[in-house]
Amino acid sequence: MSRIHAIPLLDIRQVYKAYGDGLLANQNLSLSVSPGETRAVIGPNGAGKTTLINQITGQLRPDRGEIRFNGHLLNGRPAHAVARMGIGRTFQRTNLLEAFTVAENVRLALQSRVFGDRALRSFFRPADALPGLSQGVAELLERVGLDSRARDLVETLSHGEKRQLELALALAGDPELLLLDEPMAGMSVEETRRLTMLLHELKRHHAIVLVEHDMDTVFALADTISVLVYGTVIATGTAAEIRDNPEVRDAYLGTE
Repeated sequence: MSRIHAIPLLDIRQVYKAYGDGLLANQNLSLSVSPGETRAVIGPNGAGKTTLINQITGQLRPDRGEIRFNGHLLNGRPAHAVARMGIGRTFQRTNLLEAFTVAENVRLALQSRVFGDRALRSFFRPADALPGLSQGVAELLERVGLDSRARDLVETLSHGEKRQLELALALAGDPELLLLDEPMAGMSVEETRRLTMLLHELKRHHAIVLVEHDMDTVFALADTISVLVYGTVIATGTAAEIRDNPEVRDAYLGTE
């Protein structure tokens, strides 16, 4: 049974964002994501997809328009405050502590949820002084399929495993909404298959906004797809509707 409801979890209304040279990254951009929905946002390079994610998460502030999460206005909130409201994200380029172990990366992410700005200082406290932390780390690593790599340095992981670890860090904040910015970028066919299976499991428990160029992944995972071109949504629909949309084929998918 579908878990998609009528009341939006994420509600973006007529958002504009321009950079200093006058380039409009987003213009009159509106979309909404329901609880339990996996929404893919696709489009050519430079369409404004990452800019949109950065506005949702507080890295950028919209010039105009509103972004609401669970009814609360996000405009102007700092990134750490947005994360604590229940939004987790991954990045186009992995953002990990390479010289630390896999478990240590996850431990610091979990402590950030509990201790906030004091997380780094608390990192050097004995693990047994933080009840439940070791169990939380183990559960997250098992969830993303990295439990066997817990004691390995991050720098020894494959590219695909680093993507799995980034998901564990995003999940450490116990998010209701996951924002995934091109998680399949640079992956092999087998790594893509494995991560797609993991995301299938995660979508049972989280709403997801998926920015992705791999259309096989998009069509396999998304409940709804929005197509972004020149900073605005030109079409929204199911996979079949997007495949058959002539404007989308001309602008992005191609005519073959």
